[in-house]
Amino acid sequence: MKAIITVVGKDRTGIVAGVSAKIAELGLNIDDISQTVLDEFFTMMAVVSSDEKKDFTALRSDLEAFGQTLNVKINIQSSAIFDAMHNL
Repeated sequence: MKAIITVVGKDRTGIVAGVSAKIAELGLNIDDISQTVLDEFFTMMAVVSSDEKKDFTALRSDLEAFGQTLNVKINIQSSAIFDAMHNL
């Protein structure tokens, strides 16, 4: 299983640490990560994977709820969506 996680919100200390810990708690590995601050807004994209099949509905729900505790918006999408877009 491979997926893309995006995080957007007002920049503050601890976002990367919190999101990384949550990703590990969910049993996902961070394969690649990029983050930057645009003006005062934090943005992050991470490619994550797992050897196990994961329930995207549950992952999305967990990450969205966790994002609220950090005051950021977290989204997860299957990498298959991106692969399909480039194969049209």
